[in-house]
Amino acid sequence: MKNYCYLQIIKRFLVLMTLWSFSVQAQYPVDAPKSQATLGSTTEWFRSMQSSGDLQIHGFASQAFIKTTDNDVFGNSSGDGNFGFTEIGLNALMRPLPRLQLSAQGLSRRAGEGTSATPRLDFAFADYRLFSQETKQFGIRVGRLKNPFGFYNDTRDVAFTRPSILLPQSIYFDRTRNLALSSDQVQFYGETSHLKYGTFSTQFGINRPIVDDKDTALSFVRNRPGSLSPKPTFIGRGIYESSNNRFRMALSGIWLNMAYDPAPGENLGSGSIQFTPLYLSAQYNTERWSLTSEYALRHIEYRNFNNQMLDSLHFTGESFYFQGVYRFNPKLEVLLRYDVLFSDRKDRDGKEWAAKTGAPAHSRFARDITAGMTWNVTPAFMLRAEYHRVNGTGWLSPLDNPVSASTSQHWNLFAVQASYRF
Repeated sequence: MKNYCYLQIIKRFLVLMTLWSFSVQAQYPVDAPKSQATLGSTTEWFRSMQSSGDLQIHGFASQAFIKTTDNDVFGNSSGDGNFGFTEIGLNALMRPLPRLQLSAQGLSRRAGEGTSATPRLDFAFADYRLFSQETKQFGIRVGRLKNPFGFYNDTRDVAFTRPSILLPQSIYFDRTRNLALSSDQVQFYGETSHLKYGTFSTQFGINRPIVDDKDTALSFVRNRPGSLSPKPTFIGRGIYESSNNRFRMALSGIWLNMAYDPAPGENLGSGSIQFTPLYLSAQYNTERWSLTSEYALRHIEYRNFNNQMLDSLHFTGESFYFQGVYRFNPKLEVLLRYDVLFSDRKDRDGKEWAAKTGAPAHSRFARDITAGMTWNVTPAFMLRAEYHRVNGTGWLSPLDNPVSASTSQHWNLFAVQASYRF
């Protein structure tokens, strides 16, 4: 019943936003430039890169060093530290027709045991504007697309379009990045703007999630020998931005469906998993300040496993963060963030889970205080450093930390990163 209610809320909001956006009379172009602080979608990222010519090619590379006092992040970081977090991407944009855009990106990403450096197709899609005027548009995208939720998921692998080396892990889990980042989908979008009322945009997609990686399997079915397979999934987001670009607000929702295919001889039925997160995002920008907060409820439910423990497993997680960024000048800025994750909002300290499973209670929550600094050395080269004081291990990857009993509840993380783009 809770899943049904979440889905109805998401559908009604997106329908209302779409209808509202097309009823507003706009007075300035949708391609008006936006600051880096407000870049929040793949469309806006490519729009900011566009120049004359039919084909544009851009790329980026970043390398981080990570040291933790306990626990491991992106490899063996608790010893002498590691250089195990690397991102190298190349993307291309082409407009063969005025209303047709083709976009693709290949990515090589190294991030611990769950992610090798093998290049993969990050996204590749065709975008056709069915209706386009100076101040409003409606179109369709088909292919492998970034999943539209929150403010940062669309551009999370580009260091220049995220606020820190590590995004708030309570919302943007790196341990299930492949599942969260992109999917094969058909997506409809609409946007309109008004000099007085601001910009309204919506996206709604029907997709096939990517569930074939080890981190996703460990997160949802632990070490069971069977495999996950995708089922039709729905995703949507609506965004409002004020006319002066100071205020942004978004509501995002996902109705994610997966099937579990048991291994031969496994005493389980062919079960299904339904994951229905709902996200509320808000941001306020001034010349020097950006204040951002996002809140999520994440309901998960297991069905038809023919196993009493699994079939009774359903709970709602809760996540939120508060983040402030202060810009001393265009080159130097600092960040302060408080990030909170509860795997089960009714068992916030994890004690009930520990009593049932024997796992550490601190594996069910995480509170992270982050302080960071960014130095934009040139428009193409950026340096970052950040410190995390963490209570809990709720967002750590089980692949990097296979023995949960050996993890420490209180730990520190220090990271530095160099990034380049062209």
